[in-house]
Amino acid sequence: MQQASDFQNESDILAGVLSNLDGSDWSRKTQFKDWTVNDVMVHLHFWNGVADLSLTAPDDFDALMAKALPAFRAEGMRPFENAYVQERGADLFAAWKARLEDMAPRWRDLDEKTRLKWAGPDMSAKSMMTARQMETWAHGQEIFDLMGQIQPQSDRIRNIVVLGVNTFGWAHQVNGIAVPDAVPDLRLTAPSGAIWSFGDPATGELIEGEAVEFAQVVTQTRSIADTNLAVSGATATRWMEIAQCFAGPPETPPAKGTRFRAFA
Repeated sequence: MQQASDFQNESDILAGVLSNLDGSDWSRKTQFKDWTVNDVMVHLHFWNGVADLSLTAPDDFDALMAKALPAFRAEGMRPFENAYVQERGADLFAAWKARLEDMAPRWRDLDEKTRLKWAGPDMSAKSMMTARQMETWAHGQEIFDLMGQIQPQSDRIRNIVVLGVNTFGWAHQVNGIAVPDAVPDLRLTAPSGAIWSFGDPATGELIEGEAVEFAQVVTQTRSIADTNLAVSGATATRWMEIAQCFAGPPETPPAKGTRFRAFA
């Protein structure tokens, strides 16, 4: 399953910046909701483990969700995640990396259509790995930004772009907006220079630019106002204002100028 390899490769890119952090860096706040690097990595480590548990031990997955979901509703995710994952700093990095190395081969050998339990509706293995790649890439952006480094990119970003396109309807629904009849025309340039086309040209609406910037908008790691995406048409404009390719309640995208690479 290519998506499992893409998840592993995305994680390896993040490991590169994490391996060079000083001890104090783990307590520094990122631009995402003031989460520290520890908070970000606790979140990624926790949900990687939950995903793997859904494959390897479905009954244990059910037991964990029976405790976690009521806690999430009462307090949000952070308290439960921080209590469940005990490691911090270098120990957290080691635990996160060891889990990746353990789970990646299992998922690469899995039929992508395998149905798996999740906190919401069941998911295919392909969708599960795409979601793990997306989370790793998006939350990794916070750490690269904090450290003033450019996040390396490759054409595996296509998985996240496709997820962004496929959640066009979801982004409207979660915000209580009627879903338009068709996805606007998208013409996106991949890191390799290839042109990726999605949506319906017959709408007469267009989103054009770098695929990475589109992915940043749908994952809410950048404001649309801080990208060079060219957007025309009412539906396309509104979509880019509310785009959200992840589950959960509606989230407000970052305001202009609030998410950026430090020391740029």
